[in-house]
Amino acid sequence: MKVIIGIICLFAAGDALLLKSPMTFMKERTINVRAPTTLYMNKKKGSKKKKSSSSSNSSLGFAGALQNSLGFRYAGSILPGMQSPQKIVVEDGIMKPDYADDGVPKNTGRGLLPWIIEVKKEHEIEKMRAAGRVAREVLDIGGQAIRAGISTDEIDNIVHAETLKRGAYPSPLNYHNFPKSCCTSVNEVICHGIPDDRKLQDGDIINLDITCYLDGYHGDCSEMFVVGEADPATKKLLQTTYDCWVAAMEFCRPGKDYKDIGAIIEDYVTKEGFSTVRNFCGHGIGSVFHTNPSILHYRNSEPNGQMTEGHTFTIEPMICEKSPKALTWPDEWTATTVDGGRSAQFEHTLLVTSDGLEALTGKIESSPMQFWEKESKLHQGFWLGNTEAAKKRAVKISEDAMKGAE
Repeated sequence: MKVIIGIICLFAAGDALLLKSPMTFMKERTINVRAPTTLYMNKKKGSKKKKSSSSSNSSLGFAGALQNSLGFRYAGSILPGMQSPQKIVVEDGIMKPDYADDGVPKNTGRGLLPWIIEVKKEHEIEKMRAAGRVAREVLDIGGQAIRAGISTDEIDNIVHAETLKRGAYPSPLNYHNFPKSCCTSVNEVICHGIPDDRKLQDGDIINLDITCYLDGYHGDCSEMFVVGEADPATKKLLQTTYDCWVAAMEFCRPGKDYKDIGAIIEDYVTKEGFSTVRNFCGHGIGSVFHTNPSILHYRNSEPNGQMTEGHTFTIEPMICEKSPKALTWPDEWTATTVDGGRSAQFEHTLLVTSDGLEALTGKIESSPMQFWEKESKLHQGFWLGNTEAAKKRAVKISEDAMKGAE
């Protein structure tokens, strides 16, 4: 049957929304589904297929087990690898989300109407600042490990250990049964890539998506990394993705419509020859991983509400070299482009303040500065928000980062 995305959002809201471990799909027109669709981690998931009890198949991951038997056609060079056993957090003192043990979120946080959005109280905002800081630290550390020859599973091990070291839980782990502590999306993988034994190679691009759950609240962010040197085509893709993201965040302040974010992103990338994914979206976030509002990264007229002081949400555009259509692997998580074209993405957890927008997962004093921040046409240096306080802090941290790079 066909289901309009607005209807999906309304009825799927009860489970979770958006990218990363659990991800949400949003489509502008219609989508074909065989069963009621639920939004997860920025993605749609239908009914689960039964997994084989074979130990060899389980070690390959579901996609790897089916690759030969069903003849699934992968779009590009990235194929599923061997997955290490799923971790279980047993450490004392780590607060775990309600889905950590059985994979099923109990608190959905969503109302029936997409424009009903939670306004955070001050003590909640402070907890989100702390969770956002942890997510940023872990993302920076994970990013520093990226190099040719390291596997994405090794990166996941680093992310897991660094998250626990900070007293937090890795939010993707067992969220709707996602098997790892972060998402590693390489080359044509749009989002929700599952870490495995594939080793990164020179020329790869990778999105590292980190969410940390600290003291009852989630902090969610992602960033691109290049293995080796970036060629001109890679630079253009990553720069355009970063700049459209900055343009969208600069727009945000109290009174603005969430629906208008999408047009800013789509207009920016299409003039550069790229496309924007419609299957996945940004989301509200707080004590619940994915909730209202839904942030569509393409031109739309969805009634997703207006920005109000105290709202927290993510913007996380996925920009493609070729077609923006997504191909979901048999593992029901990994989403790639249908034609093998590469995809890039950036993400922050954001707070609407009285005078603008603040990045709760913004870069910190120890963060490295990437070429897209140095060469941006819209904002050179770190982007921490569009408020005066955020701008002043960004100038100071950026100057220090530039000096450290010399």
